[in-house]
Amino acid sequence: MKVAIAQIEPDYMSKEGSIDRAVKAIEEAGKKGAKIIAFPETFIPGYPYWRGFTGQKWADYMLEYQRNSVRLPQDLSPIMEAAKEGNINVVLGVSELDDKPGSLTLYNTIAFVSSRGEYLGRHRKLMPTHGERMVWGLGDGRDIEAYKTDVGMIGGLVCYENHMTPIKSLLALKGEEIHIALWPGYWVAEKTTAVKRRFDPEKDRIHQCDVDCAIREYAFETQTFVLSANMYLSSDLLPEGAFDIAAGGSSVVNPSSLYIVEPVLNRAEIIYADIDVRERMVTKAYFDCVGHYSRWDVVEIKHKEFEKIEMEKRLEEIEERVGELEKIVAEKSQMK
Repeated sequence: MKVAIAQIEPDYMSKEGSIDRAVKAIEEAGKKGAKIIAFPETFIPGYPYWRGFTGQKWADYMLEYQRNSVRLPQDLSPIMEAAKEGNINVVLGVSELDDKPGSLTLYNTIAFVSSRGEYLGRHRKLMPTHGERMVWGLGDGRDIEAYKTDVGMIGGLVCYENHMTPIKSLLALKGEEIHIALWPGYWVAEKTTAVKRRFDPEKDRIHQCDVDCAIREYAFETQTFVLSANMYLSSDLLPEGAFDIAAGGSSVVNPSSLYIVEPVLNRAEIIYADIDVRERMVTKAYFDCVGHYSRWDVVEIKHKEFEKIEMEKRLEEIEERVGELEKIVAEKSQMK
């Protein structure tokens, strides 16, 4: 099966322009026979590399970011049409404008669209990282899901969520087979994560970025194929003083944690790879995290939001049944 990653530049800070570029990439990948295409974190309208600004400067950028964030699913109509036309599944990072009446809160969101052009659902990042908390709200966990598609069960997480062990375990339990990891770029940490700079392929090595260890361990831990979609954006498109880490770095990893495509750095392109689903079966024979290599008698994973939703459904069913019984009792009383 052919897969694709759109490591292309968004039309930075423009919703309409970035949607147009996404549609063109989907059309191209579909024509080349790819069955799934992944886009980086907040491809629409681009990652807020200005997040560390303060005062009025931050407010001006934030207002523009709100104006160019998307409503789901209505703003993705062109994406959904392109997916259907190209017979290709789409996993797309967006900055989402809340659909709650009266709210203008933004969320760092993944949108999932099927090859039939159907909006499958979204995943909102659970915990924005560090300065991101000045831009996005917190996801509530209702949308941690693996979606059934014509190429298997697809799930995704945003940036440092790919380091969150309980969430990885939950997606594995939901049957995830192909995982999309979305990132804002590729960086090098200077001694600690407190200081990062843009990756320089002339002098740096791929293991100096925690994306490398995150996606390879994710693949082996969960026996999934991992498509790592990383943002590439030319430095001269960013405002002065921005958090410049958009060096690309997209890659594809097999379930044995081996690179099928090593990180592609400092250039814009649509990356293609062929994956062989039998490789997942071989890895499962050695290490099946939800089967013979699990110990559910020792450790238990609970999805609290799922349990809450199920309880609400049961209460609705009980209330409906009580209403029916009250109606029967009233009818019998009238007969008497």
